[in-house]
Amino acid sequence: MKTIKELAKRVLLGDRRALSRAITLVESSRQDHRAEAMKLIQLLNSDKQQAMRIGLSGAPGVGKSTFIESFGMFLTGQDLSVAVLAVDPSSSYSGGSILGDKTRMEKLTREKRSFVRPSPSGTHLGGVARNTREAVRICEAAGFDIIIVETVGVGQSETIVSEVSDIFLLILSPAGGDELQGVKRGIMEMADVILVNKADGELKNQASQTCADFAGAARIFRKRIRDPEGYPKILPVSATNQTGLVEAWDTISELITWRKEKGFFEEQRAAQASFWFEYDVRQGLLKILDEPEIEELVRETAENVREGLILPQVAAADLVKKISNL
Repeated sequence: MKTIKELAKRVLLGDRRALSRAITLVESSRQDHRAEAMKLIQLLNSDKQQAMRIGLSGAPGVGKSTFIESFGMFLTGQDLSVAVLAVDPSSSYSGGSILGDKTRMEKLTREKRSFVRPSPSGTHLGGVARNTREAVRICEAAGFDIIIVETVGVGQSETIVSEVSDIFLLILSPAGGDELQGVKRGIMEMADVILVNKADGELKNQASQTCADFAGAARIFRKRIRDPEGYPKILPVSATNQTGLVEAWDTISELITWRKEKGFFEEQRAAQASFWFEYDVRQGLLKILDEPEIEELVRETAENVREGLILPQVAAADLVKKISNL
């Protein structure tokens, strides 16, 4: 295996094999690989290249992959390079993942100006893989103009994707009468642009009605003073017929430009850096529980709780105090 410096150099030159190898490295859970991954990220860390990061979520069956392929092909047609990080759900039993996004985006995968990388979510919550944010930084260093992060699905936990993206798209399907109830308030509050897909054929009129139904709800849920009037916007699109893609891109570009002019873009990136700092501190503290001495202490305390010798909340407080004093 090449040295980390050589790998970083090849990533910066846009070498696709090096890019894949770098993402594989940051996805590894091996301790030696994690140390190498940190070195790699530091070598690639630069403010010279700032890609537009687009997070995307939606319920199963709304056509996320079809939309990404159509949208990605549209963007490459505008002479933009596109990286897609598609997070597939992992089995809670076997840990396995199908990783089928690459086959569902066959055209985009073959496009020279694009890069499609499916990753298993593992046991990580939030709709993204454990090291998606590191993969985003690597793709950014490789010189991509647009990075699209597709989450596992839609729900309350998927809002964490907003911490790795500049723009958050929510994809809906038309004629989803009960969909407003199914889409959680948390993700509605995070969505910058809502796209109603499959707005073609017999569903075209229903898509327009769905846009109208969600318009009022979205603006009630989300009252951000940092957005221009009229956001979040709800737009009809057809990934199959490639309609509405121009309007979607214009809307995204308009919002990004507005935020940069107001200084909110940099503020958002800074807030995300702070979020991940605190997140990694918490994860680091949790890893302490895996140390043999601490594991034994936890087991003994848990046994006392099961036998009713001590209340759970008292046991937890005592355990935290003991760990702090070690």
